[in-house]
Formats: sequence, C-alpha cells, structure tokens
Amino acid sequence: MPTSVPTSVPTSAPTSASDTARAFVAFGANLGDPLAAFALALERLDALPGTRVLAKSALYRTAPVGVGAQPDYINAVIALDTTLPARALLDALLAIEHEGGRTRDFHMAPRTMDLDLLLHGDSIIDEPGLQVPHPRMHLRAFTLQPLAEIAPDTLIPGVGTVAALLPTVADQAINRITPTADGGSHA
Repeated sequence: MPTSVPTSVPTSAPTSASDTARAFVAFGANLGDPLAAFALALERLDALPGTRVLAKSALYRTAPVGVGAQPDYINAVIALDTTLPARALLDALLAIEHEGGRTRDFHMAPRTMDLDLLLHGDSIIDEPGLQVPHPRMHLRAFTLQPLAEIAPDTLIPGVGTVAALLPTVADQAINRITPTADGGSHA
C-alpha cells in the first residue's frame, strides 16, 4: 500500500510514457467497514501491473441515489497512472470488488465496495459493459466533488471540465468526513 498518497494530481499523464493513461476510479461503500474497504482498494490498485496510485480524495458521506432505504455511502475518487487498457482495468476493478466482499444480489443493492471507472485518459468508449467516461459521473456530487478535490481541471470528454460542472450538482448533499485514530469517522 502506498505510504503517502498525494491529495492532488496533474490532469494529464506524463508525456514520457505515451502508453500510460491517467485514469480516475470512484470508490463507494455502504456495508461493512468502508474505511477498511477503501484501504484495500488503494492497496490493490497500487499493486496492479503497470499501475500507480497518484492521488486520493478525502472521504465523503452521501445518501444513496435512486434507491430506497439503505445506509449512507462513503465515497472517494482515486487517480491512477496505468498502462492497462480500459477493459483490463475494469476487469481488475471487478476482481478487487469481489475480493472486498461485493455481491450483486439485485440492481443497486447495498455494497461493501463499488469501484467505477470514471475516466481512462481522454478515451471515449461505448462497449457492452464498459462506458468511458462513466455516463452519469457529471450528474453526481459524489463523483464530481471528490474529483474536483484532486483534479479540478480534468476534462470529461464531451461534457466539460470538472470545475465547471461542480455547480450543477450543488443541490446534492455531500459531507466530507475525517477518519479518526480508532478507524471511525466524523463529519
């Protein structure tokens, strides 16, 4: 696991590694121990071949979107440099979710870990099971706010910059949380 992950990152990958893409991954969890799940996600992402965690946002508490009564989510965004193609990275994210105890009992079920590929360089991909940029990322404070914290100038292809889009989700409740020494958290 990275010992020190920066909290902000340039929006483009280094030019010396043309096969490296700057990717952004959304983390969410509302079952089990979300703080432990986040630590596991960071550790596993940083261990992927050709991949390095560059930055992570703070953790945020949000209400579930589009579902009935469920516990609040803990959300964050992680920046990576990776040589993995988008499909291979998505497959790795699904494997990390599975390791973290994720089950898919029904659509929009509560989860121990959810990892969504938001962006993969400036790629625009629309394939079965893979859409990049994530098709709803620009509509959700729980992705835009953490992403703005670490890379506000990031361009969502076909939509706009994160900083410009942030005011469009200002009406959605999102609260930054701070982990405590005992592993809990407070707002």
